[in-house]
Amino acid sequence: MPSNTRKTRHSRRAFLGTVTAGAASLALAPGEKAAAEAATAELARSAVRDHFWIFTVPAGLDNPSLELGKCHGGSRMTPAEGAFYLNIPNLLLIRSNNLPRLPDSEPGRAKTSFEQYATSFQPLDRVVWSVVGSGGAGGMAELPYVLSLAKKFNNISGIYLDDFIIDVKKRADGRTLGRPALHPSELKLAREKLKSLGRPMDIWVTLYSHELLPKHSAHIGCDPPLAKFLDLFDVLTLWTWNANELPKLEESLAALESIAPKNRRIALGMYIWDFPNSRPVPLDLMRHQCELGLKWLKEKRIQEMIFLANTVLDIGAPGGQFARDWIAKVGHDPL
Repeated sequence: MPSNTRKTRHSRRAFLGTVTAGAASLALAPGEKAAAEAATAELARSAVRDHFWIFTVPAGLDNPSLELGKCHGGSRMTPAEGAFYLNIPNLLLIRSNNLPRLPDSEPGRAKTSFEQYATSFQPLDRVVWSVVGSGGAGGMAELPYVLSLAKKFNNISGIYLDDFIIDVKKRADGRTLGRPALHPSELKLAREKLKSLGRPMDIWVTLYSHELLPKHSAHIGCDPPLAKFLDLFDVLTLWTWNANELPKLEESLAALESIAPKNRRIALGMYIWDFPNSRPVPLDLMRHQCELGLKWLKEKRIQEMIFLANTVLDIGAPGGQFARDWIAKVGHDPL
């Protein structure tokens, strides 16, 4: 009973603070009002769970990878079901294999696939939609579709650039280099176009540990170097592609921190399925990345944590059940 009382008092204080901030924002100009509302929303994210995200693709798209790991039958869990299963409020929707279909490729539909997905996400707090999708597909041509969608669905809070380094080739000097899926000039243009929505919109990007560690045996560089334009992103997401390298997670974060602009947020991406080794992430390593991420979240070294993905949560992988139980245990802790 006493703990419920404390929660009630906390909620009442949060509610009164929100009402006060909301009333004050009425006197602001439209641009200032949007910024004030975003700041108020950020203050309201006072629990660990509010900083948890699920990385999603359309149902079943990772089934070929699961088959390689002798996980037969595949997955049927949709993106929205994945968020519901983990009980987290924020979602990243990444286009993969040309799904969901682009709106202009679906003539005659009452609702586009984009709109149908976004409708299922309406109970969520924040949704970020890819412009550069799986494998580096997409680009600036997809931005207008997301802008149009964001005008209809206010919980869409940003765009995502997945698998950002593309056209990777080995050079004569032995270096392996690629180029950015969006050139810095295109990123600046995207930022200007996002302003048309009249509310804050973030740009997220995928960064892998092997792209950040020059001495990594599989290092892939970028031309121009990532460090020269990381200020054009709002959220830098850190991923460890090979689960065997998770014990070196501290080294990977330090490498990102060394080049990240101070005002940019960092998100820790956490796989539940170890794709290069065709197996579930071992439970000890799943626990390691979750607990280390929570420590960093509380230390403010990172600001978000991402679980990947809906397509491996219903196949019996131990990391999926672990993630669900762990989120239930720590999600309501104050931050």
